[in-house]
Amino acid sequence: MKTYISKTFAALAAVIAITACGGGNTAETVEEAADSVSTDVAKPTTETADTVVADASTGATNVANSPTFNGVLVVSPDKVATVTSTMGGRIHQLNVIPGKAVRRGQVVALLDDPDFITLQQTYLESSAQLECLRLEYDRQRNLASKEAASQKRVEQSRADFLSMQCRARAAEAQLRALGVDVKTIADGHIKMYLPVTAPISGYVTDLEANLGKYLEPGMPICNVINKSQPMIQLTVYEKDLHLIEAGTQLAFRVNGMGKATFSATVISVDQAVDKTDYSIKAYARVKDGNASFRPGMYVRAKVKK
Repeated sequence: MKTYISKTFAALAAVIAITACGGGNTAETVEEAADSVSTDVAKPTTETADTVVADASTGATNVANSPTFNGVLVVSPDKVATVTSTMGGRIHQLNVIPGKAVRRGQVVALLDDPDFITLQQTYLESSAQLECLRLEYDRQRNLASKEAASQKRVEQSRADFLSMQCRARAAEAQLRALGVDVKTIADGHIKMYLPVTAPISGYVTDLEANLGKYLEPGMPICNVINKSQPMIQLTVYEKDLHLIEAGTQLAFRVNGMGKATFSATVISVDQAVDKTDYSIKAYARVKDGNASFRPGMYVRAKVKK
């Protein structure tokens, strides 16, 4: 910079000196001096190079960040069970509280219902009569073979036997549907209360019952969730849908668990678009579960690069 200023002043001084002396060809001399100055000024000082556009204040490059997908922790539908009874009754005993771990087949509650006692009575009576009718049917067939009994008598005996057999089997099927082992009442020991058992192993949630409450058939007592294979449900918008497909690897964080990062793999993308916000639901199976996970926890996920 200093060199450039010095040359400029030197050229101007020369022009002034020539003018003062009144020498000839003043215009030509001035023009030559000006050309000398312009030549020095016109010299390029910049260099040509490939550059990356950066933010003037932060220096960040103009590269788009990968989008973040919001969602919640969920469990697979086959890992959630609603505890109900196909027969109504009043809750006589309740053996669970929310958050309690239960095993498959464990008794959750006992129901008091006279119809349950009647059903057991029907099974025991029909089973006892069935044996008598079977013996009578065999006797009539034997007599008919010796022409000592009419065919009509044989047919009537057969009809009575089959009718009672159907009644006994129907009562047995109802008891088995209620979770009752008919062998335990075969000796005449009638159960006073209907046991309601857990269909899967897991943790009790959404308890909607209490002692003395009457339940209609099919009314829920509680839910049981199995957290052994957690999933995440993500909200994906149309502009980012091309980033999510079955097999996509994700890294996510759970609200309230600090900077701990977990991994998941997309297993399904919904085919319907939400009409409210035009989003699509995607589901991913968590690879490394945590005992602190709870369904409904908020998560943020990104696609692994």
